Amino acid sequence: MNLLKYPADQAISEQLAFMGERVGADRAWMLEYRPDMLRFRNTHEWCRGQTEPFVQQLQDAPTTLMAWLHRYMMKGQAVLMHDVDSLPWTAKDIQLELLRQGNKSVLNVPVCHNNTLYGIIGFDTTIRHKIWSAAEACALYRCANLIGQAKFSQDHKQNERTEHQSANPVIYLSTRGITRGVSPASIAGVRSAGNYSEVWLEDGSMILDSRALGVWAALLPATTFFRIHRTAIVNALQVKDVDRRNIDRWQIRMQSVASAWPVSRSYRKLLRERMGI
Repeated sequence: MNLLKYPADQAISEQLAFMGERVGADRAWMLEYRPDMLRFRNTHEWCRGQTEPFVQQLQDAPTTLMAWLHRYMMKGQAVLMHDVDSLPWTAKDIQLELLRQGNKSVLNVPVCHNNTLYGIIGFDTTIRHKIWSAAEACALYRCANLIGQAKFSQDHKQNERTEHQSANPVIYLSTRGITRGVSPASIAGVRSAGNYSEVWLEDGSMILDSRALGVWAALLPATTFFRIHRTAIVNALQVKDVDRRNIDRWQIRMQSVASAWPVSRSYRKLLRERMGI
């Protein structure tokens, strides 16, 4: 009814306040992704009582800040965090951010339209912990679906792309206490290294990153990146050649990586399709 009575942005604010009150949340919010999915911004926020707002601090923030959560949003899955302190180690980056915001429990659902992810809607509690129910998650899903239909029409999507078409997408890498921003095009490939990932760059350097390969699969643009092995993702634009002389051992070489990487049988078909061979 809010979406029928008000313009989309006002309706979202009204709905967040209504649902936040009903479920006993201390903060309700909506994030929107940039078209390249590498950054996001907090567009709507409702807070109860003394809970501090964070809408001004989360503008054009890197998606890597919430890479663990983003992975589930890309799959269209709700994430119910009953206790922020008990998140797995792979969620360390977003756990630190949530703790900075004073969150104890968080409920997140994706906002989609025509099977495309555009944003996230969520509830926080800052006063006490809360066990989120399946009914609350389902209600938020229904709300997110209606918002996706109302806000992310073709006209709106075109406006968003025009607004950001001149922006340079950046992925942030951290090593030895230094944070470095790189463009996806400068990444030659990413390989699994136990609980870490090796990020190989076009200048020949390698940065050991704390995010798992599955997180990188969600972060990197699918238009140019693809898997060649369960432990490796490569940039099609950085491929120098594919060695298929040994039928049992295909290998791929990147322009800036000294060693060749193996291609598993299960990914050969994808390799042929992406490289046109």
